[in-house]
Amino acid sequence: MNDDLSWMLDSALEIPGALHAVLISADGLLMARTKEFDKDNADRVAAAMSGVQSLSRSLGFFCDSPGQRWQQTLVEFDGGWVFLISAGEGAYLGVSASLDIDMQDITFRMQQLVGQLGKVLAAPPRENLGAFQ
Repeated sequence: MNDDLSWMLDSALEIPGALHAVLISADGLLMARTKEFDKDNADRVAAAMSGVQSLSRSLGFFCDSPGQRWQQTLVEFDGGWVFLISAGEGAYLGVSASLDIDMQDITFRMQQLVGQLGKVLAAPPRENLGAFQ
């Protein structure tokens, strides 16, 4: 797990009512999770969110325009919310929250995170650090 990504995801939990955050790939693989969320559950969430995102994208035609680009999905439960947004090419950010979350605050924080994550995900991997040539 990438510690830089996990640290960034942990910042989403600074919003009162935010519970967990995950970064997933389009094919449902876990890329990062908040430190308090166990890996087994994070893997389950990643797989499920990949399916939710895929189903959500397929509904663009329902808005009378089949070419519309998916932006986000919001799922409400008796005891909370699940937010899912695009986090760049082939990546998605998911956050769970209690019912009393300020939706404006959490969606703003998620958008900030997407901007930060985009820079980290687009950076080429560092190789041979400290090697002399």
